[in-house]
Amino acid sequence: MPRPKKGPRLASSPAHERLMLANMATSLFQNGRITTTLPKAKRLRPLAERLITLAKRGDLHSRRRVMRVIRNKSVVHALFTVIAEQMEQREGGYTRIVKIAPRQGDNAAMAIIELVTEPVSPKKAAVKEAEAAVKVAEEKAEEAAPVEEAPVEEAPATEEAAE
Repeated sequence: MPRPKKGPRLASSPAHERLMLANMATSLFQNGRITTTLPKAKRLRPLAERLITLAKRGDLHSRRRVMRVIRNKSVVHALFTVIAEQMEQREGGYTRIVKIAPRQGDNAAMAIIELVTEPVSPKKAAVKEAEAAVKVAEEKAEEAAPVEEAPVEEAPATEEAAE
């Protein structure tokens, strides 16, 4: 788990905060999205992303490390089989936090934290830049070949003209 920031914790003690984050992570992996307060969502995100990264490894040691946090074996099994398979192409950014309207009773800032399940697509700008770089390289290769041949052919013609 990441080291908490200095100052007051989300709950009364560090142990309670750790247990609360573990419960929220379990609910997130069970349901795919949860609604909570914004500070709790921001504290949950690094933990959830680290657990998904461990699940992507898939070895026994990673499974045991995840079981330290998430005690529900069925959720851990779903994390390692279903969720890790969905996130296989992704290099990070497995969760998304979306702010919503404040809570009615105490006006607390609320947010939805959810797993990002859309397939990864390369950014269009990056693809266009790569295609442009390939075209430029091809043009340079074509220009380099005629430039080398042209002086060789012109040199004998100028010598003959000079004689």
